[in-house]
Amino acid sequence: MEEAPKRKKRGKRRLFRIIGSMLSLAVLTYIAVTLITGRPLTFFGIFGGSSDGGYFEMVDEYYFDVGRSRVFADLGGSLAAAGTLGIQVLDAGGQEALRDSFRMATPAICALGGRAVSFDVGGTSVRVFDKSDIIAAIETDLPVISASINRDGLFAVCTQGAAGSRGVVTVYNSDGSVFYRVSLVSGYVLSAALSPDSKNLAVLNLTEEGSRITFYDFTVADIDRVCDLPGSLTIDMQYLPSGEVVAISTESLFVVGKSNEFTELFNFSGSYLGAYALDGNIAALLILDNNMGLSGRLVTIDERGILLGALETDKEVISMSAGGDYVAVLKGDGFVLYNAALEELPVSGLSTMTAGASCVVVLDEGLTLAAGDNSAAIVRVRE
Repeated sequence: MEEAPKRKKRGKRRLFRIIGSMLSLAVLTYIAVTLITGRPLTFFGIFGGSSDGGYFEMVDEYYFDVGRSRVFADLGGSLAAAGTLGIQVLDAGGQEALRDSFRMATPAICALGGRAVSFDVGGTSVRVFDKSDIIAAIETDLPVISASINRDGLFAVCTQGAAGSRGVVTVYNSDGSVFYRVSLVSGYVLSAALSPDSKNLAVLNLTEEGSRITFYDFTVADIDRVCDLPGSLTIDMQYLPSGEVVAISTESLFVVGKSNEFTELFNFSGSYLGAYALDGNIAALLILDNNMGLSGRLVTIDERGILLGALETDKEVISMSAGGDYVAVLKGDGFVLYNAALEELPVSGLSTMTAGASCVVVLDEGLTLAAGDNSAAIVRVRE
């Protein structure tokens, strides 16, 4: 009866050794997660409730010139884009408010509280900016794995480690000065998150035994606690307003409490995670029946683990995002908007550009972006 667990344990160790032999496990893992989920390295959430039943219409079309592989973020009324040629910010009227030209092979962006951090995954360039100014321009010594920012403007940059290190996390003040640094000797760094009160740092890393979150307390400049995560690979995490951490693995969505207690919100073991959006107190997940097919279901879940909506789907999902009362999904056969209960909302006046769109992003105030090769259509609720 114990043979199966033994085989599973040997298989896990063998897989870890194979991955560990790669030049940069952490960078490759994080890029792989991004590609598999079909989302940029920026996180958007939904906050429950249903829409007001408003009618949606296309109201504007923005034009970006930042190269290929573009990703987007909301800067509270302005729109930021990062691409292979740098970053660009357009104001509410579609006029350019900021541009910084530099090369990125794999652009990524994360925004919160009117500020954004853009970075080159596997490269060394990092920019922190708001609607009109570059706050910090950083060139790291080692390749960047991921980066994040909190509402106070603190930002954390995860890089590969030098000899003897499995990765480094550097925390910067809102002015771009170094505030705190952690060098891990055990477990490869995947990502880091800063607490809403700017007092703690959570680092997600991969060890030979599995996933782990290490919490650091800035007030004592030391490890606060270590939480070894059971089961499958944990691929992402975020702080909740409560100070707890919500995380998602390849089998479940769960919360880690302040005393390392676990609360499982949603289990999808036996299925496959196709895409997800985390933020605030809610999650939207695309769960596939198998890793090669298109059939599955889209679900929305609140912070208590209550299922808000569920919708069967058999269409390819190219991109998905969520925010406010809305969930935007770009499928192989078109662009669809839902409320938090996953009831489809009508949209009119979409330009033909959306037929070739490659990503969608839910913005503030009921706005949604559908981006194609050369432009982005803005959709809003008609008053």
